[in-house]
Amino acid sequence: MRLYANQLSGQLNKNLHPFYLVFGEEPFQVAQCAQQIRTAAKQQGFDEVIKLTLMQGFDWQELVAQYQSMSLFSARTLIELDLNFQKPGIVGSQTFKRLVELSNPDTVLIVTGAKASQDIQRSAWFKALDKQGAFVPCYPLTGNHLSRWLDDQCYRLKVNMQADAKKTLLDATEGNLLACFQELEKLSLLYSSEPISQQQVLQGLLNQAKFDIFDLSDALLQGNAQQAIKVLNKLASDNTEAVSILWTLNKEANTLLSLQLGLQQGEQLAALFKQKAIWKNQQVPVQQALNRLSIQTLEHIILLLAQFDASYKQGHLVRPYQALAHICLVFCQPLAMPLPAHPLN
Repeated sequence: MRLYANQLSGQLNKNLHPFYLVFGEEPFQVAQCAQQIRTAAKQQGFDEVIKLTLMQGFDWQELVAQYQSMSLFSARTLIELDLNFQKPGIVGSQTFKRLVELSNPDTVLIVTGAKASQDIQRSAWFKALDKQGAFVPCYPLTGNHLSRWLDDQCYRLKVNMQADAKKTLLDATEGNLLACFQELEKLSLLYSSEPISQQQVLQGLLNQAKFDIFDLSDALLQGNAQQAIKVLNKLASDNTEAVSILWTLNKEANTLLSLQLGLQQGEQLAALFKQKAIWKNQQVPVQQALNRLSIQTLEHIILLLAQFDASYKQGHLVRPYQALAHICLVFCQPLAMPLPAHPLN
């Protein structure tokens, strides 16, 4: 059974499925859906929660044992298994099919993971769990879907926001659901169920669209110059160390160069992704970067990074973040200008 995130609470009010597959690119939605299932299960006596994460050396037999065991503290158990951006493999697939056959009414299993591609949805293990349970895909929200999500959160938190206040909040958080929800929680505490105006939102809104270095990497791989500079400005305002940003840029450039050199030598991209431990959720933006950046361009970027490193250590950089912005732009498009720095002696 397929249930969208906004339909989940209604289904949970009716009955609880033995298996839930919560997959998606939007981590806050995935976490929120898992929490809804957890809350509904607790109300029905599933008091014990066991959390597992798929990592190297994971013992699938432990999952089977936990699924079958009777708890000393609770008659009913909820198991959460995070696939950690990975596929279950042959052993995991067989284990999932076995759990469906075991069918323990005193255990609920939640499986969370990244976007469920068509090949995953067509797999035998996925179909087996889906047939007896529910599949909840969590997509990035935009436009009317994002507005409806905000309306739903306001209803749950009993926040009474005017239309222009909602638009201001959505504009400020730019699709960052966690930041938007955190701001809603703050508004709920401040104003309870009182009507909230645009001005009140603006007064308490301090740029809740939080960025980190990983957001910068994503923008660079996608060639999104506007987003890259926006993230870099935020990192600069947060006093993020220039050396930390330099390290990230250097890592991305060297990884891309290594991939390009491997392709030049006739290696398969899938094998290179596995060799460099590039997870599936990152493979599309990395492919975009490879299509855009030649070996010569990447070697030029690495040279610029070396020049930045030398200039920064010797105090010759006029404005470090401006120099970093220059290098970020080269990631996104050709830029035939030198770094903004004093010449080295």
